[in-house]
Amino acid sequence: MTGAVTGPSRLGFGAAPLGNLYEPVADADAEAAVRAAWEAGVRYYDTAPHYGLGLSERRLGAALAGVPRADLVLSTKVGRLLEPVDPVGDDLANGFAVPAHSRRVWDFSADGVRRSLESSVDRLGVDRVDVVYLHDPDHHWRQAIDEAYPALADLRDQGVVRAVGVGMNQWRVPERFVRETDVDVVLLAGRHTLLERGATGLLDLCAERGVEVVAAAPFNSGLLAERVVPDGATHDYAPAPPELLARARALARTCAAHGVDLPAAALQFPLRHPAVRSVLVGMRSAAQVRANAAALAAPAPDALWEELA
Repeated sequence: MTGAVTGPSRLGFGAAPLGNLYEPVADADAEAAVRAAWEAGVRYYDTAPHYGLGLSERRLGAALAGVPRADLVLSTKVGRLLEPVDPVGDDLANGFAVPAHSRRVWDFSADGVRRSLESSVDRLGVDRVDVVYLHDPDHHWRQAIDEAYPALADLRDQGVVRAVGVGMNQWRVPERFVRETDVDVVLLAGRHTLLERGATGLLDLCAERGVEVVAAAPFNSGLLAERVVPDGATHDYAPAPPELLARARALARTCAAHGVDLPAAALQFPLRHPAVRSVLVGMRSAAQVRANAAALAAPAPDALWEELA
């Protein structure tokens, strides 16, 4: 099944690593990753101003410049404006190995989201984006519903964007958006995975209301990314506690007993819910792209899913 919002891609390209997430990525490697994704059939690409203070958007736009625009689904996010400052040090405190030439300013006002989108379109070097997400409105959800969402809905009505949604790493606020607004899509990061299944109620609600779900961070930021779970594996971008390491290793053993690697099961699991149309993975190299595409296509027997259920 393909998504009306995200297009035909079951695998989506998450471009946060192109913003030098935690460590630098060379320009050539960033371009090669995007090129490999396109060659693998990936047609959905997601970015945000937050990722590397705009670097992800600039790199992604440059790498996609030669592809047919009509075949591409491109999403970005609003809610953080980038204001130039005199560079002092780097942005690693926020997770990105880039010079701190800008500061992020939370802004979910109607004017703020329009300005953010205009800046993103300029950095991407495109005439439009297809999907716009309200990015992490955890502590600003009321303003996001009352001011930011109507502004984006108006842009959707005008045909400036094709779809609007909310992107978060929790499920409670997105559930409010689905109930109180007419969002088209929810980007849910790390909360509907092989390891974490607490968002089933939100997904069922989305299926009922015709809201598509993009399941991002299916590896829980690294814990499910390798066939053998290492001692230093991370969960939600921090060292995984012993109890989660034990659970992940138990999942790996179950998968191995059915002849399936843990990353393959982790990629395939979210797509088993009818509301989920794409699984979005952050990728920083061509090798990662090819490995994830192969893992998503790897056969997995029904008996595995029955046991994991």
